Amino acid sequence: MTSSSPLAAAVREVLRDAADPALAPGQQAYMKSAMPFLGVRVPDVRRLTREAARGVADADELRDAALGLWRAAEYREERYAAQALMALRPLRGRLDMLDVHEEMVRTGAWWDHVDEVAHRLADLLDAHPAELAVELRVWADDEDFWIRRVAIIAQLQRKGATDRALLADAIEPNIADREFFIRKAIGWALRDFARTDPEWVRAFVDAHPALSPLSRREALKHLG
Repeated sequence: MTSSSPLAAAVREVLRDAADPALAPGQQAYMKSAMPFLGVRVPDVRRLTREAARGVADADELRDAALGLWRAAEYREERYAAQALMALRPLRGRLDMLDVHEEMVRTGAWWDHVDEVAHRLADLLDAHPAELAVELRVWADDEDFWIRRVAIIAQLQRKGATDRALLADAIEPNIADREFFIRKAIGWALRDFARTDPEWVRAFVDAHPALSPLSRREALKHLG
């Protein structure tokens, strides 16, 4: 779990080779990032990371490289690459990787990193629904609002597999929160599920008059 991982070193090298210094200032400004950028677009980061990791099937090796990139990152793309490694098949849906995802939320503490972790939590819900539901209910009441945000949006795009009770339990402790990223997450989660079960979303909104105007507007955006 150190920055000396050979795979982490290989990823750093390909990212630096692909850097475009002309892009970097705009990326940093858009993301309001204290950490500088190399100037590599996110789809290219993911592609280059997958290519560097091709043939690596050992979960521990991938985890070590991801943590090495994340913890020793000098450029934001290195953290994007760490998250790309966590999305690879040997690590997807593994409950023993939850601590890595949690670390990335707590130390990443911005929407780009947090929202990427939400995809990994969806994988975990598919693989370990009962166990992860317990964890997400705890996260929904955490002091860290980024942890609460990811608990709220963890079921995005799960459609018919969405656990309605879990979605409600993630949202309800946060309805009174005035943090923008929480209010937006609530609206986003409800709007996404409205494509699958519009009546459930309408009923949920009607039953919770304390929802913020932002959350309510986003939830009902496509329902008329």
